[in-house]
Amino acid sequence: MSAVIIDFNVQDLTHVMAGLNALSVLCLMAGYLFIRNGERNKHRASMIAALSVSALFLVFYVIYKANFGFAKFGGEGWIRPVYFTILAAHVLGAIAITPLVPWTVYWALKEKFDRHRRLARWTWPLWMYVGVSGVVVYVMAVHLFPFQAS
Repeated sequence: MSAVIIDFNVQDLTHVMAGLNALSVLCLMAGYLFIRNGERNKHRASMIAALSVSALFLVFYVIYKANFGFAKFGGEGWIRPVYFTILAAHVLGAIAITPLVPWTVYWALKEKFDRHRRLARWTWPLWMYVGVSGVVVYVMAVHLFPFQAS
C-alpha cells in the first residue's frame, strides 16, 4: 500500500472558496424553489446546507486572509472601476448579511414564520448577490485579470 501525497498550497483555497460560494448559491436557489412549492422540509434542508457551506467558506476565507491578505487585481483601464465596484458591493453585502442570516435562521427556529418570512425577503436576495458576486470577483481576479508582479 502506497501513500498518496497531495500537493496543497493555501493559495489554492481561492478555488475552494469559489466552489463553496457557487454551491451556496445552488442551495439557496433550491431552498427558494422548495418553499415556493410548499415543501418546508426540503426548504429547511436546503437552507441548512447553504448555511453550512457558507460557514465552511468563512473558515477557509479567514485561513486564506490570515496567510495572504488581500488579493491584487491585475486588470487595467476601464475594467478596474468595474471590478472594484463589484467588489465593493460584494463586501458591503457580505457585511450586511452577517447579522441578517443568523436573525433569519433564529426566527425560523423559533417557528415565528411571519418574522422569518419578512426578514428572508431581504436576506435571501442579498445572500444570493454575495454568493454570485463572490464567484464573479474570483473569476475576474484569478482567471481573467490575474496580478502579474513585475
